[in-house]
Amino acid sequence: MWYTDLRPDEELNTNRYFLVMLDKYDDYARLLDNEGKERTIKGLLKLKEGLLNNIPSKGVDKNLLLASWNIKNFGRLKDRTAESLFYIAEIINAFDIVALQEINGDLDHFDKVMKLLGSDWKYTISDVTEGNAGNEERFGFIYDSRRVTHSGLSGELVIPDEFISANPIIKQLKRTPTFTGFESGWKKFSIVSLHLHPGDGTNDPDEPTDKEIRKEEVRLLMQLLELKLNRSSFEERNLIVLGDTNLYEEDEDIVQLMNDKGFFESDGLKGKYTNTSLNQIYDRIFLHVDQYFKIGEDEDGQERGGVFKLFDYVYKNTPDAILKYHELMLIHKDDPSTLTSDEAFRTYFNRYWKRNQISDHLPVWLEIETDSTQSFLQNKLNALE
Repeated sequence: MWYTDLRPDEELNTNRYFLVMLDKYDDYARLLDNEGKERTIKGLLKLKEGLLNNIPSKGVDKNLLLASWNIKNFGRLKDRTAESLFYIAEIINAFDIVALQEINGDLDHFDKVMKLLGSDWKYTISDVTEGNAGNEERFGFIYDSRRVTHSGLSGELVIPDEFISANPIIKQLKRTPTFTGFESGWKKFSIVSLHLHPGDGTNDPDEPTDKEIRKEEVRLLMQLLELKLNRSSFEERNLIVLGDTNLYEEDEDIVQLMNDKGFFESDGLKGKYTNTSLNQIYDRIFLHVDQYFKIGEDEDGQERGGVFKLFDYVYKNTPDAILKYHELMLIHKDDPSTLTSDEAFRTYFNRYWKRNQISDHLPVWLEIETDSTQSFLQNKLNALE
């Protein structure tokens, strides 16, 4: 991580291009004053402690930490502060590969996060999905090149015409999923990142419901992935589907469509709430992998995976924490005259402001074992005996 912007002014190089947090829209003015630096450093220290206590350590040639995170309108929300970008980068830095959803057209904030992460971090990114339904969204993968390499495989998943029925509910997924290959140790695998149709109702009784649209997206996607898996060479059949699925607890029939094609969730993530309100299981990771592709386990034999509850460490829902951001909330709110009491500030802070600073989704993650030598050799020994 690159923390130079957080140094006191007297320690900083006077060359402004030495810094990351500069406002390109205002003659590259600095985005952090001393008060902001102090607040950010304190937040980073708490965030580091939370990551250390909740995310496994990175072991050389032992494990791979995979995460998926929908960062709300990343690039479109212009009021994100430099402080928030530091927190986003710090969380990404705790993993090896992070699949991002909802990256928008403007990449200024994305570029700042990449600079904070440093030169060892690389990325792949898709073009925006055009049209209103696509919401100008991109998919991205950020990965630590010291721990994982891009295999060279990268593309988008487009539903072929022959899969489309005579009177289709949809012809393509609303946001075109990406398909990217990676390698780490013994592991060679591909990841599909997706963002399915949201909602649990319908605006028109003559139109399909949100769930019907989402179910058809999954059905078409599974049909396409089945075709690709059958064509792939053996070593490329490890496939992970992840992202913001917008699946509700009652969408078990949609999950079953994925299970029927051999995609299953890790026990470490199954049933865990992933949105900021902690009442929905939107963000999922499904695996279709061979016998040597193992999820890491803790000392009790439980698969390692979970949801990182970042708001337990930064932008906490406490009076003292909220008070620190009163001034910024007054600047960012369209009608600041409504913020007339501590309760009004608290409501706005929790419902909107902190979600616009970071996200309305929490990162989900899995630990993958990258050293399969023991199980591989034991398997071959059993075959010889």
